[in-house]
Amino acid sequence: MARFSRIEVFQTMQRTGLVPLHYNSNVKVMKEVLNACYLGGARVFEFTNRGDFAHEVFNELSKYCNAELGEMILGVGSVTDAGTASLYLQMGANFVVTPVLREDIALVCNRKKVMWSPGCGSLSDICRAEELGCELVKLFPGGIYGPGMVRAIKGPQPWTSVMPTGGVSPDRENLKGWFDAGVTCVGMGSKLITKEIIKKRNFRILESNILGTLNIISELRS
Repeated sequence: MARFSRIEVFQTMQRTGLVPLHYNSNVKVMKEVLNACYLGGARVFEFTNRGDFAHEVFNELSKYCNAELGEMILGVGSVTDAGTASLYLQMGANFVVTPVLREDIALVCNRKKVMWSPGCGSLSDICRAEELGCELVKLFPGGIYGPGMVRAIKGPQPWTSVMPTGGVSPDRENLKGWFDAGVTCVGMGSKLITKEIIKKRNFRILESNILGTLNIISELRS
C-alpha cells in the first residue's frame, strides 16, 4: 500500500522539480543510488520497470525506503498494463508512470487513489488523461518534442501540469529551456545517473549531481 497520498506525491514533485529515474538488477547498487539521491535532496524516485524479475528488486527497495529513507517517495515507471501496475501497487509503489496513455492503468491507480502519470504526445492524449483524473502528464519522449511543445500545450491548456522525460539533462541551459516553458518538474535518468557513476560506484558524485541540479532548478524558478 502506498505510504504517500496522490496529492502529497504531486506536491513533492512540484516542490522539488526533479524526479530521478533508474533501473539496475543489483539490489545493493539500487540502494546506493537511492541513498545518494536522498542525501542530495531528492524526495521522489522512479524505479524503471525493466529486466527480468524487476519487481523483486523494487520490493526490496520499497522495504528499504520504508525503513531507512522515510521521506523518499518511491514509484515505478515503464509500466504498460494494468496487471503490472497492480503488482507494483501491492509492493507499495506511491506512483505509476507509463510510456503511453493506458486507461486500464488509470482505473487500477484511481481505485486505490495512487497518482499515475501517462506518457502523452498530443493534446488529445493529454485531454483524455485529464478526463481520467491525471494530475501530471509525462511528455515523452521529451527530447523529440522539446520545450516548444510545452509552450504549445500551455497556450490552450494553462492548467496542464507537464513532466518531460527523455532529452532532459542537468546542465543549466537545458533546464532553463524546460522551466521557462512552464514544466512542473522534469524526469531525468542516464544523463544524471550516468553509466560511469554506476560502473565506478562513485555515489558521492551522484549525490553532488542531485544537489547541484536541485539548486539550479530552485534558482531558475526564483
